Amino acid sequence: MSINYLVLVAYLVVTFLVCGIPFGKIIARARGVDIQKVGSGNIGTTNVAREIGKGAAALTLLLDAGKGALATGLALWFFPAFITGGVSVAPHGDAAGLEGLVTLAAICGHIFSPFLHFHGGKGIAVGVGTLLGFAWPVGLMELAIFLVIAVASKRVSAGSVTVAAILGPVFALIYGPNLGLDLLLELAGLVVVWAHRSNIKKLINGQEKEFSFHKRGDKPEPDDDTIGESK
Repeated sequence: MSINYLVLVAYLVVTFLVCGIPFGKIIARARGVDIQKVGSGNIGTTNVAREIGKGAAALTLLLDAGKGALATGLALWFFPAFITGGVSVAPHGDAAGLEGLVTLAAICGHIFSPFLHFHGGKGIAVGVGTLLGFAWPVGLMELAIFLVIAVASKRVSAGSVTVAAILGPVFALIYGPNLGLDLLLELAGLVVVWAHRSNIKKLINGQEKEFSFHKRGDKPEPDDDTIGESK
């Protein structure tokens, strides 16, 4: 294995670890709440919004998306110095799969956080962040699709599952087909869909809660039956 690939593997491991930092749990704990024991038990923005409030949710969203953007943004800058032979890491380049690998590592780090016994969030914020870091038009399009569906349905999970499922095709639509990258992005999207499996079941059964913000003075609600699954 050449030094270039050793560096790539090291970068993917660091990406997994950094993106596994559970910012939602840290922010909620600073407010005196264990976010894994209230609401849905999820450490992501939606549960933080419902159980803590707007400010904490906004900070969670910013940090979760930021770690994803940092991972792919730094990869664009970092790897041209190590990959030889004129290989490009641009979205249309021959080695574009590198960004797909980084995206997959970032999303898996968040969903399977090594700091929470391999439980974590559901990957949407960090996933959109990775797209904004290396292919912002796709990130903005996915964000727009998410907002339209989430607002229309009043259910964040509906928007989340949709954008995750169509990630690869949307990327191919904008930049043209790139089999390696498209497959890696679709795999990352399917991991996010898998993380939403309990939400999908509730959507099908009409049991998914509408999105709402925590109101001052309300106590966090006890956790529901989604706790114990990968979040």
